[in-house]
Amino acid sequence: MLLGFKTELHPTNQQKTLLAKHAGVARHSWNWGLWLTRNILNHNQHNPDSKLKFPTSIDLHKLLVAMVKPKNYWYYEVSKTAPQYALRHLSSAWKRCFTKVSGQPKFKKKGRDDSFTLDGSISVGFDRVKLPRIGWVKTYEILPDNVTPKSVTISRKADRWFISFKIETAAIITEKSVDVVGVDLGVKSLATLSTGEVFVGAKSYKKLESKLSRLQYLNRHKTKFSNNWKKAQLKIARLHTKVADIRKDTLHKLTTYLAKNHSQIVIEDLNVSGMMANHKLAKAVGSMGFYEFRRQLEYKCELYGSELIIVDRWFPSSKTCSRCGTVKESLLLSERVFECENCGFGCDRDLNAALNLAMAVSSTVTACGLDNADVARLRQE
Repeated sequence: MLLGFKTELHPTNQQKTLLAKHAGVARHSWNWGLWLTRNILNHNQHNPDSKLKFPTSIDLHKLLVAMVKPKNYWYYEVSKTAPQYALRHLSSAWKRCFTKVSGQPKFKKKGRDDSFTLDGSISVGFDRVKLPRIGWVKTYEILPDNVTPKSVTISRKADRWFISFKIETAAIITEKSVDVVGVDLGVKSLATLSTGEVFVGAKSYKKLESKLSRLQYLNRHKTKFSNNWKKAQLKIARLHTKVADIRKDTLHKLTTYLAKNHSQIVIEDLNVSGMMANHKLAKAVGSMGFYEFRRQLEYKCELYGSELIIVDRWFPSSKTCSRCGTVKESLLLSERVFECENCGFGCDRDLNAALNLAMAVSSTVTACGLDNADVARLRQE
C-alpha cells in the first residue's frame, strides 16, 4: 500500500528564496485559473445560447503559457511543473464542486497554506533530497531507503518548510491483544474504550489560547506589512502550528495504539459539521480533531491488519443500557453517569456508550461482569 511520508527540510537562505518563489508562482497560477474559470461560469450562466467550453487543466496551462508567462518573467525562474500542478489541483477542486462533494474553490492568500508540487529529476539521498531548479536540500531526519518518488509536495508552516511524497509499504500484521473494542469519542475525554481505558485529549488550543490572544492583542496597532508586524505575524503562525502539532501528535499515538492492538475497532459515524454548528461546543469539538482521528484510523487499520467498523450515527449508544438493553427516552449532556431504571446498572456514560458500540458487532463483549468495585474504579478513572 502507498503511505505518505512527510519531513521537515533544512534549506539555506538562497534555497528558502527559491522555495518561496515556487510557492508564489503556484499561488498566482491558481488564482489566475480560478478567476478565468469563474468568468466562464458567469458567462455561461447569463448567456445560455452562447456557452463557452469549461477548460480542462491542459487548456488552462496552454492559456497560461500564451497569456500570462510572457508578461510575468518570474515564471521562468522556477520549475514549469509548479504552475502545471496548481492548475491540475484547481481542475480537481472544480470537479469536486460540480459533484457536490465540496464548495467552490477559493482564492489563495500569500503566507497562508503555501505549497507547490514538483516532478521530474527527483532523487532521495541519506539525509537530503534533490529537487528540480533548487538542487540538493538537506533534511532534519534520515529519509527512507530505495525511494524514487515521481512527485513531491513542498509546503510551508510558519517559517518552516516540509516535503512529502508517497512510499510503497507492505502491511504490518501485528499480534492483537483484544478482539473487539468500542471507542466512544467525546469532548471531556478524547476517547473512552470498552476495555475501560480513557484517553484524555491534548486540548492544546485551550492551553495556549491566552498566549495566542495576547500576541494578537499586542499586534493590533502595528502598521500592516511593517517589519514589526511581520515579526508578530510569524510568532502567531508559530503558535498556531504548535497547537496543531500537539493535537496531531496525540491523535497519531491513539490511532496507532488502537490499530496495533485491536482486531476490530468500532466507532460511530459522527456528524461533526452538525456538532460544530452548536456555538457552545464548536471550539471544544474543533480542538479534538474527530475528522482527523477517523482519517488516521482508516489507513492505519489497513496498515496493521485491523478492521474498522462504522456504526450508524443514529445508533443510541449513550441512551442504551449495556447490561439489559433498555433504551432511555432522553439523556442530558450534564448526566455524566448512566443509571438504568430497569436493572439498576450504573457506570460512566462514555464507558456505557463504548460497551454498546462493541456489543453492536460482537456478543462476546458484555457489561454483566462488572461488579460495584469495577464500576467505582472506572468512575474514578
